[in-house]
Amino acid sequence: IPYVVALLSALLLLYYGFIKTNATLIITINCIGCVIEVSYLSMCIIYAPRKQKISTLVMILIADIGGLALTMLIIITFAVKAINRVHAVGWICAISSIAVFAAPLSKMRRVIKTSSVEFMPFSLSLFLTLCPIMWFFYGFFDKDDFIMARNNISIYISHSTNLLLKAN
Repeated sequence: IPYVVALLSALLLLYYGFIKTNATLIITINCIGCVIEVSYLSMCIIYAPRKQKISTLVMILIADIGGLALTMLIIITFAVKAINRVHAVGWICAISSIAVFAAPLSKMRRVIKTSSVEFMPFSLSLFLTLCPIMWFFYGFFDKDDFIMARNNISIYISHSTNLLLKAN
C-alpha cells in the first residue's frame, strides 16, 4: 500500500509540476520518484505470490492509473483557468502526499501489538521525516503554499510515528 500511494503522489506531483510554471525541480524529483516506485512495484509483482500480485495490480490500476485519470478529468473539466488548475491540483497533491506519510501508520498497530519495530524500520521513519522537512523548505523559499502546507503536516505525522516507535 505505501508504494502504490507513493506512486500516485509522485504522479500527481508530476502533473502539478507540468501545469505550474518554473517547477523543474518538482518535475525532476517526481520523475525519479516514479521510476523508483515503479521498480519497487515491479519487483513486488515479479516475486510476490499470485494472490499478492493480483491485489497489487488491482491497486495500481484503481489507485494510480484511475486516480490520476480521474484527477486530470475533473481538473480539465471544472478548472477552466490555468491558475485554478494549479490550485486544485495543489490541494489534491497535498492530500495525497499526506496519505503517503500516513501510510506507514498502518503498520503501527502491528508494532504496538507485537512490541517489535521489525515491521517499521527506523531508517524508513527517519527518511519519512527528513524528506518533508527538505520539501517544506523548498516550498518556503519558492513561496509554494501547497508544497509547504503538505510537508508541514507530513512532518508532524512522521514525528508522531517516530515517537510511537521510540515508546515501543
